[in-house]
Amino acid sequence: MVASLRRLDHARVGLVVPRHGRSAVDRNRLKRRLRELARTELLPGAPPVDAVLHARPGAYALTFEQLRATARRIRTLVDRAAAQLPTVREPAATDDAPDGV
Repeated sequence: MVASLRRLDHARVGLVVPRHGRSAVDRNRLKRRLRELARTELLPGAPPVDAVLHARPGAYALTFEQLRATARRIRTLVDRAAAQLPTVREPAATDDAPDGV
């Protein structure tokens, strides 16, 4: 998992689901499950971070409940990581116009 703070007020989750020698049906099923878990477990109330989740070959064999438990552990990690990241500050406004103009 990779996470970084954002300047926007909401979180985003990206998924990487390699083929790992599986069929398109298996891969699409796993992607649907992970998108649903991101929507229900990871995003509600999440800090404003971008997170990228990379599915490992073993993810194909997990049940939905096992994936849900993993998503909850990931959410805990995201919350901890966000608490340790420095606060993102907006850049200071600059006035590039010359004096007296």
